[in-house]
Amino acid sequence: MAAPTQVRLRRTVSTNRVVHELEVERREKSSHADKPCHQQTDSLFSSTSGFSNYRGLVNLCIVLLALSNGRVALENIIKYGLLVNPMYWVRLVVFQGPSDWPCAVLLAAVNIFLVFALFIEKLLAKKSISETAGRYIQTINLFLVLCLPAALVLYIHPNPMFSSSTLAVYTIVFLKLISYVTVNKWCREYSQSKKYKRERQKSMSSLTGRENGSMDSENKYVQYPDNLNLKDLYYFAFAPTLCYELNFPRSARIRKRFLIKRLVEMVILSQVLLGLVQQWMFPTINNSMKPFHNSNYPFMLERLLKLAIPNHILWLIFFYWFFHSCLNVVAELLRFGDREFYKDWWNAESINAFWNTWNIPVHRWARRHLYSPMMKSGYGKMASSVIVFIVSAFFHEYLVSVPLRMFRVWAFMGMLGQVPFAILTSRFLNGHFSNMALWLSLIIGQPLATLMYVHDYYVLNHLHADVMPPTA
Repeated sequence: MAAPTQVRLRRTVSTNRVVHELEVERREKSSHADKPCHQQTDSLFSSTSGFSNYRGLVNLCIVLLALSNGRVALENIIKYGLLVNPMYWVRLVVFQGPSDWPCAVLLAAVNIFLVFALFIEKLLAKKSISETAGRYIQTINLFLVLCLPAALVLYIHPNPMFSSSTLAVYTIVFLKLISYVTVNKWCREYSQSKKYKRERQKSMSSLTGRENGSMDSENKYVQYPDNLNLKDLYYFAFAPTLCYELNFPRSARIRKRFLIKRLVEMVILSQVLLGLVQQWMFPTINNSMKPFHNSNYPFMLERLLKLAIPNHILWLIFFYWFFHSCLNVVAELLRFGDREFYKDWWNAESINAFWNTWNIPVHRWARRHLYSPMMKSGYGKMASSVIVFIVSAFFHEYLVSVPLRMFRVWAFMGMLGQVPFAILTSRFLNGHFSNMALWLSLIIGQPLATLMYVHDYYVLNHLHADVMPPTA
């Protein structure tokens, strides 16, 4: 029988020993007559150098970006003059014809759908109607929330900006009511389960003989069906979330200094947004209509790239204005504790990561009421994700096509195109390159969709006139 071979183990050199040996070598070389000045070192841009401080280059990019956009802004003012006119927006919103005022009536009528949903939930809690009947009635109510305002907008022809805001409110109410109805259904099913009855019996036996004060302290959380009241419903209606709970996290107090800062940001940034739209966007869009109408592809590409930067800057300002300033103001006034309205989407290294982090209220609703139920029903991850994107694409198209009274599905196709784009980037790109591809899609995709809609609206309504007179 052959003797087992012995495995020869190599002793690794510790880091401290390597450093010590290098230091000894450096001292020996320094004593040489040729006074050596070289040592084994990698270039800073090499991945093996360990260098990662590129702050100076980032500052250079910021300076170049400021200088280039400053030159564009100066060129815009020299070419078109000062176009900022706050009264334009006042006239656009307030002093419009009688066709715009029904939108205000629609905004007031949203209370009817909210109160009706509460009424049906109370009947279901009292078992005055069956679950099947309640489900059909709530479905009809949700259908009217989504379709009735759209039908009136298509019939009345109000201003697109005002009607789009109205439809956005109804879309939010639609998503909130789905969550409200679903969560109350979960609570009814749980209250009728054997587990709830056992826990209820156990808690009641443990409270026997205690004083009323201690009972109230232990039952501080709202229980179903005590949540079915107008105060709870309207708190959820105004809360900066789309997902309903019986007990939302609440902050201890209203921070006045924080609230004032966010209010100042809301006022200033809203004026900046409106001013940039008038001064920067309107002229560029107006000058883009002729190349698009004549299918002049080189000029179309030039107009697209010229519109990309101001469009993206406006989008970034709008993101901060809405998700940080506006939602924090509402949350602070309501003492709503969960302020995670967004995550670090700017660091996202995939399309899926971006959509999971940039709009947390919508992401939570989609995961809670669409993605997870489909997964439990047996659908795969890919099918569930595609359905989520289809629903999101529908609402993007709904908020654009209905106010403009034309159906071109550019927003729908752009949103649905995120699915193959996500697959391609995840397969062929990773890390920094995937993040760069994400930024490129955001910078180019949005102005392309904007130009397509404006062009079609221009052809249908203003073929021989300006699309949006900047000094109107």
